Amino acid sequence: MGWGPGPGGRPPGLPLPPPLLLLLLLGQARGGPGAPGADGLNVCATCHEHATCKQEEGKKMCICNYGFVGNGRTQCIDKNECQLGATVVCGNHTSCHNTLGGFYCICLEGYRATNNDTTFIPNDGTFCADVDECESSGLCGHGARCVNTQGSFECYCLDGYSPRNGPVPFHPAREATSCTAIDCGPPPDVPDGYVLGNYTSQLGSQVRYACKEGFFSDSEDIVSSCTSSGTWESPKLICQEINCGHPPEVQHAFLVKNHSSSLGGVAHYRCQEGFESPAGPITSVCTEKGTWSESPLTCTEIITKISDLSVFNKTCVRWQVNPGSLPSRTTYVIHIKGQQLDPQDLPHEETVTLTTDSRTPAVCLALQQATNYTVSITTAPPRRSVPAVIGFETAVEQPVSNVSVFNDTCLRWRHRKTAGLQEMYLFHVQGQRWYQKEFAQEVVFNISTSSQTPEVCLSLRPGTNYSVSIQALSSKLPVVVSLTTPITDPLLPEVDFHTVHGGPLPRLRLRRASEANGPISNTSNADGYVAAELLAKDVADDVMELSIGDRLYYGKYYNAPLKTGNDYCIIVRITSEWNQDRRVSCAVWARVKGSSITLQQIAGIGLGSVAVVVVLATLSFTAV
Repeated sequence: MGWGPGPGGRPPGLPLPPPLLLLLLLGQARGGPGAPGADGLNVCATCHEHATCKQEEGKKMCICNYGFVGNGRTQCIDKNECQLGATVVCGNHTSCHNTLGGFYCICLEGYRATNNDTTFIPNDGTFCADVDECESSGLCGHGARCVNTQGSFECYCLDGYSPRNGPVPFHPAREATSCTAIDCGPPPDVPDGYVLGNYTSQLGSQVRYACKEGFFSDSEDIVSSCTSSGTWESPKLICQEINCGHPPEVQHAFLVKNHSSSLGGVAHYRCQEGFESPAGPITSVCTEKGTWSESPLTCTEIITKISDLSVFNKTCVRWQVNPGSLPSRTTYVIHIKGQQLDPQDLPHEETVTLTTDSRTPAVCLALQQATNYTVSITTAPPRRSVPAVIGFETAVEQPVSNVSVFNDTCLRWRHRKTAGLQEMYLFHVQGQRWYQKEFAQEVVFNISTSSQTPEVCLSLRPGTNYSVSIQALSSKLPVVVSLTTPITDPLLPEVDFHTVHGGPLPRLRLRRASEANGPISNTSNADGYVAAELLAKDVADDVMELSIGDRLYYGKYYNAPLKTGNDYCIIVRITSEWNQDRRVSCAVWARVKGSSITLQQIAGIGLGSVAVVVVLATLSFTAV
C-alpha cells in the first residue's frame, strides 16, 4: 500500500501472504539445496514466471515477486495496490494507477508532486503540494487580484473597482465577472460655497468646500468622499452671511473709533487710567466665522519695577526704577532685618523711608558690624511695586590670621594688634577617629601672650582628625583649624620565643594590642608566606590561641601545615596603616628545625634552608 518494489521484491515491514507462508513451510519440509522433492521434482524448476526461487536453511522454495500474490508455483496473480484507495496508498490530492506487479501515483489538478515528476511512488516521502496559481500575473484580469486556495484560486476586485456581470469571488474559467473602475462623476454643489482645488472622481477621492467671501459656516465637516456605490457623500456645509455684531469687551479697556461688524471690520481699544498694554495697541477683527477675533494683548496694571539693587561702601544701597512708571517724586519704604553672627545677640530690625525724584536712588544705612542683613525696598502706597530684596553681611575685624601647623601638633599664627599689649586666646580642641566611632577627645584651655606671632603645642593623640578653634578675647569670631596627626609605630608583639627540633609546635597565644598609638591593620607584604590574618574584634576576651598548620583560613590566608624536613622561622607582625602611612613592628615567635608536619601547599620564598612563615595578627581596626 503506497510502496514501490523494495529490496528482495517485498516492501520492508509487510507480512507474507498466507499462501506464500504455506509454501515456505512446505519448502522447509523438503531436502537440501538442489535435492529433488519427495516426488523427485526440482523445486526451482516448478516456480511461476512471476516468482523467484529462494533458498533458506538448505531448503529451496518458490516465492511470488513483490506486487504478486499466490503459492509461487502454480499461481502468482497481480496485486491491486490501488484497491485501498488513492488517499491511503498515494496520499492526499492524488489518483492511484495499478500496473502489473506495481502501481504509480499522479497529483490531482491544482497540485504538483514535490519531486517535480509527473508520476511518483511515495516510498521516498514524495507528496502532492498545492500549486500557487497566483504566481502568474493577470490571471484574474484588469482591476482584480488573485487569492490562492487549496487546489485552485479565487479572484476579487481591487479597491476602487466594482464587479460587473457576475459574483465575487469568481473564477475566470467558470464566471464572466469583470472588475470596472468606480467613477462618482462631478461633486454636488453647495449654495454660496465652492470646491477647493482640483479633484478626481475615483473611489475614495475627496473634495473640500469653502464658503464664498462674506459667508461663513459653523460646520467643520467640509469634506465629501466618493463612495463604493459610485456616488458622492452629501455635503454638510451650510454657508451663512457674515455679521459679527457688537465687538467683545476687554477688561480695563474701552472702545475707540467707529467699527464695522462685517467681514474684516476692526475694533480698537484703549486701556483705562493706571493700566497699559506694553506690547502694543489692542484690536479685534471680524472673522470669516462671523465672530470677533480674541486679541492676545490685555491691559495690565502699571507696577513699579525696582531692579539692580546693590550694596556699596559696606552700608549703602542703590537701585534703579523702570522709566515712566512713577510720578516725578516717589516715596520708598526700606525695611531692614539683621542678625549678628553671635546667635546670643538680639536681632536688629527697623524701617526707614526715602522720597526722591531720582531714577537711580541711593541711601546709606546705620548698620552694625558682623551682622547678616536683609534689605527689602518697595514704593509707598497708593502705587504698587514688586519688592526688591538683597542680603549681605557687614564686615568684622578678625585679629587672628595666618594660622599654620608645624611639628604635627603645634600651631603658629599672627595677631593684628599693637606690639607689647597682652591678648588672651581661648582654645577648644576636638578629636575624632572615623574608623573608631567610640573614640572622642575634647580639651578646652586658654593662654595669654603679648607676642604678635604666638605659638602653642597641643597634647594630641596619633592617628586622629582634630578641629581646633582659636578665639581672641578681643574678637567675637573664632578661627577654626583642621589637622590630622600621623600614626606611630605599634608596640612590639609580646611573644615567648620557642625553638622546636622535629616535634610538634606549641600553640601561639595572642593578646589584643593596645590602640593608644592609632589604628592597627594588616599587610601581606612580607617574605615567605602569610599564614593567618586576625582582627582584634575576633580575639575573644583579649586572648586567643592559634595552632600553626591547622589547615584553616584566618581572614583570607590559609594556615598550611609545615613541610616535613624543612626549617622555619615563624614571625608575628603588627602593621599600622592610616592615610597612606604605614608603621610596622614584628617579633620572632619560634624557630623550627626539621618539621615533622606535612605541608600540603606552600607559596613563598625560601631564605637559604629556612622558610619564613609570617603569622600576621591584625589586632585592631582596619584603617587602610
